[in-house]
Amino acid sequence: MKHLAAYLLLGLGGNTEPSAEDIKSVLESVGIDADEDRLEKLIGELKGKDLQELIAEGSSKLASVPSGGGGGGGGASAPTAGGDSGPVAEEEKPAEKEEEKEESDEDMGFGLFD
Repeated sequence: MKHLAAYLLLGLGGNTEPSAEDIKSVLESVGIDADEDRLEKLIGELKGKDLQELIAEGSSKLASVPSGGGGGGGGASAPTAGGDSGPVAEEEKPAEKEEEKEESDEDMGFGLFD
């Protein structure tokens, strides 16, 4: 990844065909040693290719990848058209009581890490 980042930085700077030495100099300027094998592989795979086209192609591939995370819990279901909302209101009341308990714990005069 660091080799690719250096390659892209050089490309943004106007160097359309960075050499291995160019990439090494960028990496060494921030105290990173270049891995010769990875560097040669990167240069070989990107030789003669347009960076803008590669970025556009990669972006279109990433667009099809699901990226919403696992999501949270299921949450409460919405009430049906003719359903009563009584149970939902009852579920909310215990949550308020739990908050009151937490507040009363804070009034004991000492903290967990004191």
